[in-house]
Amino acid sequence: MELRTLRYFVAVAEELHFGRAASRLHMSQPPLSRAIQQLESRLGAKLLDRSSAGVTLTPAGAVLLDEARALLDQADRLLARVAAEAGAAVITVGILGDSSDPGATRLAAAYRRQHPEVEVRIREADLADPTCGLHAGLVDVALTRAPFDETGLTVRRLRADPVGALLRADDPLAGRDALKLSDLADRHWFRFPPATDPAWQSYWNGGQDRTGPVVRVVQECQQAVLWNGTVGMTLLGHEPAEGLTVVPLVDMEPSHAVVAWNEGDSNPLLRSFVRIAAAAYRG
Repeated sequence: MELRTLRYFVAVAEELHFGRAASRLHMSQPPLSRAIQQLESRLGAKLLDRSSAGVTLTPAGAVLLDEARALLDQADRLLARVAAEAGAAVITVGILGDSSDPGATRLAAAYRRQHPEVEVRIREADLADPTCGLHAGLVDVALTRAPFDETGLTVRRLRADPVGALLRADDPLAGRDALKLSDLADRHWFRFPPATDPAWQSYWNGGQDRTGPVVRVVQECQQAVLWNGTVGMTLLGHEPAEGLTVVPLVDMEPSHAVVAWNEGDSNPLLRSFVRIAAAAYRG
């Protein structure tokens, strides 16, 4: 059984969708489906239930998923140890803005346990660069948030987080249970610099052109709201600073935490990093 086939299966089992798994693997759907069918035939067991409602794991598939993850993780650790012995045990990680995400904290602990020989260099980027330096060649891998220009990058979704409006605690809208973007249409919003990735800017401005102060870091976002009564968006799970509050936005798509790296990067430390990140962000 090839490790590549196991990677195919894990992608389908984690996404529970052949189309999304194929996109994640950068391949078309038909050969992915054939590979899974051949794996089922070889094992003599049905691994996935396919229906119009979607894809679910069978009991045999759940067992294979656990074992495949363990086997692939062991293979990735082997490659990383070889890289370390060859003197290539350095990986530079870009982190976006506020690096207090518990997923990132779990990832750091898990990566250190599994790869104590690897030197991890951290570059914290401001909110004007959602690729955290990937496009500029400053980092090997980025822990960031979509959407942004993915040209030349491989991006894997880790988690979806609901968002809300960041308001002063004494704002007239602060007592609402929920808000819509239309409730904030006539307000000044904090914005990112003009050269910021358009897809990123558009998402955090609710799909509209906004007027308001330009910010680059999380603290500036909060201070713009606190001092000026500006509004903006933030993650619903983030604890706001004193004097601020967050109200859910019911008509906004969630923000997707992702791990991204340059297409074709052959650094053997990358694959292990991505796999550990996926497990850490699942919690």
